[in-house]
Amino acid sequence: MSRVLILSDDRPGHLNQSLALVKYLNVPYDVVSVRFKYKWVKALSYILDKIGMYTDKLFDLQIDRTYDMVVGTGSTTSYATKVFAKKMDARSVAMMLPRGYRYDFDIIFAQSHDNPPKQKNIIEIPANFAYVEPQGLYQAKKKSIGIVIGGDNKLFTMSKEKLQLQLDTIVDRYKEYEVAVTTSPRTSKEIEDLIASYAFDYEVTFSKNPINPIPDFLDQCETVFITGDSTSMISEAVSYGNSNVMVLPLESKRDNKFIRFIDVLEKEGYLHIFDGTIKNKNKKIDFKTYLTEVNI
Repeated sequence: MSRVLILSDDRPGHLNQSLALVKYLNVPYDVVSVRFKYKWVKALSYILDKIGMYTDKLFDLQIDRTYDMVVGTGSTTSYATKVFAKKMDARSVAMMLPRGYRYDFDIIFAQSHDNPPKQKNIIEIPANFAYVEPQGLYQAKKKSIGIVIGGDNKLFTMSKEKLQLQLDTIVDRYKEYEVAVTTSPRTSKEIEDLIASYAFDYEVTFSKNPINPIPDFLDQCETVFITGDSTSMISEAVSYGNSNVMVLPLESKRDNKFIRFIDVLEKEGYLHIFDGTIKNKNKKIDFKTYLTEVNI
C-alpha cells in the first residue's frame, strides 16, 4: 500500500495541514521532524534550490524507508520536501506557497490570500487544509454557542477592553444559551482572568488544561465566535459542522494577509466579521473537492 512521509517543523498549525491532507486521502503515513543543522543553512537552501542542487547534508535526518509522497507545510520543510522526494522518486507536495523557493513541486496547495500565480501544479484553496475530529471533550446540555479566544501575534494585538465589550454584547444576545469558551496557547494571563470573571457554563483555560474542545464546539454549537488571530482555527470552523462562524476582529497597525484571508471568506459567505450584529453564516469548504489531482 502507498505510504506518505510528512516532514514536520513541529509547529502544530503547519503539521495539522499536512495531517489533514493524508486523512482526506485515507492513506497510511509517518511524521518525521525536520530542521536545518544550523540556522544559517536555511539561507543556503534558497541558493541551492535556485541552482537545482539538492542534498540531505543540510539536515540531521536519516530516513530508512521509501515513500510514494513527501508532504511539508512551512518554509522549514520546503527544501527538505524536495530533497527527500527526489531521493525516493516520490511526489513532492507543499501545503502552503513556498515563498523563496522555486514553485516546481509536483503539487502546491496555495491559500488565496497569498495571491498565488496561475500555474498547473498550484491548486488555489480558500483556507488552510483542515480535518476536524470531535473528541467528546464538551457535551452541550441545551442550545449553545462557542467562543474561541486566541491572543497576540506578530500582526495582531488583543485589547482586553475591546474583547470585554464584544463578550458583553455576545452574552446579552445569547442569554438563553449555554456558553462554552476555550482559550489557546497564546492567550495572556490578563485575558484568562477576564474570561474567568464571566463564569461561563463550560470553560477551558489552556495554560491550566491543555486540551482542544474546538472540534466539539463546531460539532454542537449553533454559533462559534473566534478571534481573528489564527488562520488554523478559522479554517477548521469554515470546513466542518453546521455552526455559524463569526470572527472577533483584533487590532492591527496595518493591512496584512490575515485580514485579507478573513475578508475573502466573509465575501464568499463562510463567516461574518462581528461588528455588534449577528449574521448566520455557515457555508462550509469541502476540501475533498481539491484532491482530484493528488494521486499516489
